[in-house]
Amino acid sequence: MGISTHILDQGLGQPAVGVGVLLEVDDGSEWTTLARATTDGDGRVKALLPDAETFVAGDYRLTFALERYFAGQGKVAFYPLAVIQFRVADAALHYHIPLLLNQFGYSTYRGS
Repeated sequence: MGISTHILDQGLGQPAVGVGVLLEVDDGSEWTTLARATTDGDGRVKALLPDAETFVAGDYRLTFALERYFAGQGKVAFYPLAVIQFRVADAALHYHIPLLLNQFGYSTYRGS
C-alpha cells in the first residue's frame, strides 16, 4: 500500500516543514532512488511511493535532510542527515515512518 512519513520537531513543538526526504530501495547490489519529496505544512509526506506496482518486500531507506531545516532556524544540526533503514515484509500493508527530532537527536518508530 505504500510508505508515508511525518516529522515532528520536539524542540519547537510543531511539525517540521520543508524537510527534504529521499526514499531508496536496496535492489540487491545498490541503493536505487524511488522518490524525493519535501514535508508539507503539517510536516508530512503522505505518499512517498504512489505507484503501488513498485512497492515490493525488501529493504528500504529514508534519508531526511536536516541541515538546511535547522539552518533555517539559525541552528547548527548535530545530525545533518537522519538515515532510517527498514524492512518491508508485506507490501500489501502501509508503512508509516514518523521522525521525532530536535537539534541534537532524533527517534523513529513504525506508525499507523
